[in-house]
Amino acid sequence: MVQGSPRKGSVLFAHGAGAGMDTPFMDTFSDELASSGYQVIRFEFPYRQKMRQDGRRRPPDRMPTLVASLKEQWQRLDPSRPRVLMGKSMGGRVAMTAANALSAHACIALGYPLHPPGKPDNKRLEPLQSVRCPTLVIQGERDSMGKPDAWRSLTLARQIRLVWMRDGDHSLQPRKSSGLTSTGQWREAAGHVCNFLDEVLHVAG
Repeated sequence: MVQGSPRKGSVLFAHGAGAGMDTPFMDTFSDELASSGYQVIRFEFPYRQKMRQDGRRRPPDRMPTLVASLKEQWQRLDPSRPRVLMGKSMGGRVAMTAANALSAHACIALGYPLHPPGKPDNKRLEPLQSVRCPTLVIQGERDSMGKPDAWRSLTLARQIRLVWMRDGDHSLQPRKSSGLTSTGQWREAAGHVCNFLDEVLHVAG
């Protein structure tokens, strides 16, 4: 699924473990980036493609398969323009894992799964400490896979910029009692992404 023009650059956008490429979350971020002058390319990992074919639920592929799939999709991006990796949750982890090998100009993780729910000691730190390109991580304050306290003691790669979304869960969604809306939160987060990319890619806003 291709959206927008590569005037400023191209963004390969990977989905999370529990849903595909065409959710309201994925739609909102893609719409906002396309409106800001970026081309967004969405795709689905092999396990998700099989689910669409036969309707049977499957667990995500193992990380080497996910990374290989993302690298294959990378070839669809215009090499004459800046090329960026972005992903939701698992997709963000895959993007950060592959960023160095692909020489990505930038990387964005939307709800990085720092640890499995209920297992704060099982942290997935390697991509957060080894990524070399400018990287934006956007987290919800109520994320069950990594609340603020879990991040405070970490030593992250110096290229990482961390942004917190008020009252957001793992999908950056707020509670109704907060007075915020999911769409509003996603658009605000997408604004952070666009501003970050304009800055690190040195393009006009």
